[in-house]
Amino acid sequence: MAFNPDNVLLQDAKTGEIPTETAELVLKEFLTSSVVTQLAKHEPMTKPVKEFTFLAEGPGAYWVGEGQRIQTSKATWLTAEMEAKKLGVIIPVSKEFLRYTVTDFFNEIRPAIAEAFYTKFDQAALFGNDSPYAAGTSIWERIQASGNTIQKGSTDNLYLDLNGLLALVEDGDNDPDGFITTRRFRKDLRGAVDSNNLPIFNDARGGATAQALGLPIGFADGKSWDYDKAHLITGDWDYARYGVLQGIEYAISEDATLTTIVDAEGNPINLFERDMFALRATMHVAFMTLKEDAFAALIPEANGGGGEANGGGGEANGGGGVEG
Repeated sequence: MAFNPDNVLLQDAKTGEIPTETAELVLKEFLTSSVVTQLAKHEPMTKPVKEFTFLAEGPGAYWVGEGQRIQTSKATWLTAEMEAKKLGVIIPVSKEFLRYTVTDFFNEIRPAIAEAFYTKFDQAALFGNDSPYAAGTSIWERIQASGNTIQKGSTDNLYLDLNGLLALVEDGDNDPDGFITTRRFRKDLRGAVDSNNLPIFNDARGGATAQALGLPIGFADGKSWDYDKAHLITGDWDYARYGVLQGIEYAISEDATLTTIVDAEGNPINLFERDMFALRATMHVAFMTLKEDAFAALIPEANGGGGEANGGGGEANGGGGVEG
């Protein structure tokens, strides 16, 4: 008889792939909640490593007089390679869930899995925090290499700050098409006023607008953000690429000690002692950036953009992780 996740209890199916419908919903939530996947360009992937070409410089055109030979020019195509890395999450759960069917359990736990995945991925893609990708790949590392930063408060108002960021990206002949920031920064958008003390970025309903200078603003989960490094990031997001391999695998353990997750007293969680089990789910995600001057950041006043990640860049749900 074929395996049917609607009829099989979780305790009888402790390893395998998350049911197709649920996996698709997890992936959909991952793609719609990650600020990186909302703006970056998707590369379809059918195997762990993908090689593709992109146009770095187009061919030139020439004015031609009557009877003159038309000159030829060559477009510059570059080759890039992106590799999907294993992204894993471990979530401790009450043993009562073992009596759920496989389908019912994953429908219940789906939001926690998706949040852990997109939080950890955004940490790595945006700031290179705990990243499995090659050094220099993250958006922040590209910004550091190009020097495309403006310190918050260095101009008269936030409008000029953001305009300056766009100019830095445009100086490289790039086309910025979106901002990324956090909900914490909404107060700065709401509070920005012009010379007549009127709000600059608020919409007609009085809330912080979803756009600034004609570009959309994506608000990242605070756990994904490194507040010590940047307040806001913009860029030409066609130069950021991601890919996802289909299929999310899972495994269950009932007797492990979770060394990466601790209780309120700081002690590792022993599943057997607490009558719990741990769900481990894994998926494969690729990410790369193609041009260092395509991004820019509004950095904090105090530290000039340096510093290590604070509590905002920690683990997702206590158990997110990335494996090379």
